[in-house]
Amino acid sequence: MDNDNKKRELKEAFGPDTIEQFMRDEIRGKLEKLIEEEVRQALGVGRYERNGEERRGYLNGTRPRTLTTSLGPTAFAMPRARLKTEDGGTTEWSSRVVRRYQRRTLRVDEAILGVYLSGGNTRRIRGALAPLLKGGPLSKDAVSRLVGRMREDFNEWRERDLADEDIRYVYFDGWYPKVRIGKKRERVPVLVALGVRANGYRVLLDMCIAGDESCASWNELIERLQKRHMKAPILAIIDGNPGLESALGKAWPRIDIQRCTAHKLRNLQAKAPARLREELAEDYRRMMYAENQQAVEQHRQRFTKKWKLACPAVIASFNEAGDQLFTFLKYPPSQWKAIRTTNVLERINEEFRRRTKTQSTLPNADAVLLLMFGLLSSGQISFRNKMEGAQDFAKLAFTSREKAVGVPA
Repeated sequence: MDNDNKKRELKEAFGPDTIEQFMRDEIRGKLEKLIEEEVRQALGVGRYERNGEERRGYLNGTRPRTLTTSLGPTAFAMPRARLKTEDGGTTEWSSRVVRRYQRRTLRVDEAILGVYLSGGNTRRIRGALAPLLKGGPLSKDAVSRLVGRMREDFNEWRERDLADEDIRYVYFDGWYPKVRIGKKRERVPVLVALGVRANGYRVLLDMCIAGDESCASWNELIERLQKRHMKAPILAIIDGNPGLESALGKAWPRIDIQRCTAHKLRNLQAKAPARLREELAEDYRRMMYAENQQAVEQHRQRFTKKWKLACPAVIASFNEAGDQLFTFLKYPPSQWKAIRTTNVLERINEEFRRRTKTQSTLPNADAVLLLMFGLLSSGQISFRNKMEGAQDFAKLAFTSREKAVGVPA
């Protein structure tokens, strides 16, 4: 009988949840020790000290708390204390490690938002995160509060000051997700601006909903960047939208414009007969991806001569972009791949569409921005942080930002 009891005890002690249970016990002990140290510092006394010149309050027992961490719910004892105030009264002490009313760690909240932003409701969140929550509380109100907090973070992000962001290049593009407006489903343009700092790191600058991609809409976005004290960039990479180009010309008259070569290729192929599109694409890429400026110019002459005879409509569209298709030649060759196209934004757009594929439409226009911000801030959508050729920013032909964009020295 003793052997049976011993086997039963061992079976209960070492099971499939043994590691997590052990870690939760460890977390409980370390968490209580950390909070005890925090409250002792707030009170101005060490452990077992009753009096002291620096004492600023007194302990007042403990209360049970439960915090859901990445290893599941952990119960611990939260100290209670009263701190003296300058007017001679007292106030209740509040921990900064575990905030008042906090039920989950930030990592768990990020996981919940991640599932929600992927189209899951509360029931699906509970199911998907069951190994993480392990019975921890999660209500619809809790998810709503998390979304509300994200909305506040988004508004703060959109208003942040850009004075310290040394932006050299900026990408602009417009996306068209489906949005429910009234009882109809419509595609609404989302205008996006992505900057490249002088150290080569990329940063999302702003995004907004617009009625269309007109000059007025783009001008509003650019003016908002200026009001947030963003310095004039040297180069803008755009898809060729005339409204955007006009808005850039008003804001920064001498900024360099690079037309996206990928967008232009699609335009050219639309002008050519189907049987010639593959040949056209080969000639075009051979020109754009030549190894040096001289080779690019040679292929450009051949391309113009050949397709002027084969398909005049192609050359008419090609000439419409003019030298703006080849602005990248003025910059270090190591950066050509990064600044020839707006592909960095296109990749984010594709990932956004993939994440929202299960949702035929979004409930409103604001949900588009909030969803995009949530996916980006949670890391579900990301882009390569550092631009190719970042080490060559010092080799730019411009002696100063002022010379590049025409701002008086």
